[in-house]
Amino acid sequence: MRTSLTSELTGGILFSRKMTGEKALILILLLLLAPSCRKTTTFDNFGGFAQGTTYSVTFGSNGSIDPQELKSEVEMILKEFDLSLSLYVDSSILSKVNRNEDVQVDRYFSEAFTKSVEISRLSGGAFDITVGPLTRAWGFGPDDYRSFSESKLDSLLKLIGMEKVRLENNKVVKTDTAIKFDFNAIAQGYSVDVVSEYLDSRGIRNSLVEIGGEVRAKGDKNGVLWRIGIDRPEDNNNMPGNNLQAVISMKDRSLATSGNYRKFYVEDGVKYSHTIDPRTGYPARNTLLSATILADDCATADGIATACMVMGKDKSVEFLGEHSEYDAYLIFSDADGNFQTWSTESLKKFISQ
Repeated sequence: MRTSLTSELTGGILFSRKMTGEKALILILLLLLAPSCRKTTTFDNFGGFAQGTTYSVTFGSNGSIDPQELKSEVEMILKEFDLSLSLYVDSSILSKVNRNEDVQVDRYFSEAFTKSVEISRLSGGAFDITVGPLTRAWGFGPDDYRSFSESKLDSLLKLIGMEKVRLENNKVVKTDTAIKFDFNAIAQGYSVDVVSEYLDSRGIRNSLVEIGGEVRAKGDKNGVLWRIGIDRPEDNNNMPGNNLQAVISMKDRSLATSGNYRKFYVEDGVKYSHTIDPRTGYPARNTLLSATILADDCATADGIATACMVMGKDKSVEFLGEHSEYDAYLIFSDADGNFQTWSTESLKKFISQ
């Protein structure tokens, strides 16, 4: 869906606000004031629309790079990215693969596919890009048409599983032509990585890239860590920043948040979220309301956040205990419906309420 972005300078903090239904959203808090006792770097920022949502880039270059020139280059990259992995671009490689056309994949598709195989294996199948037939059946596909019925479940589940697909000579091989991919749970995170790595190639060492609520931070802002606001996962909390649950400070890491409180529908009194459990075929239903994951790259953070939403709070805590390479901040509801939080021990000192 289309989104809007407004930015306002208030008390030395730039609030970057946006709205989207795909992900649990976050508020980027960019500290603009640096300590006066040290040499400061001049930072520029720009933003716009991409992938049906908003994006923002903040970078330090002391004026050596024209922000408008860099914006044009970034938007060209994002357009190329959409031509590879967007479900909403009819001519994209992904759309052609889903239609079983004879097409060679590019590096974006190949890298996203490879990363998806890795995360699917790590999560025990809680993350799976072959979930496409299920997301469409439940009404969360490009056309929003719902066609799910209990009688179709077994046949749909036969189309799910990373073992049913592979890349061979830059082409996708499927065991069934009805298999369809959906990269939505990893694509925005991966696009953040692509843009951030492009900034690296331009010699930019301190930057913050955000697309659709997924973030990659490089360096810091004149000695101050980047601060990322995490929204309270309330159904009526549609304006990021109005009601924060916490703020996470970070550098040289990526962060992605997934939740079920902004994209869902209610039918016959039952709430159906857009996060589908590929193992059961049903929308995930558990007490976990929001999962924020920190990892070295944003594609991984994005995919693991989705996997946690599928696994639920207890299984997520168990999983994260076995994978110390990730940090996490989970928001869940207790037996009385009250919000509770859990975080990895190493992240606690970087969290402020």
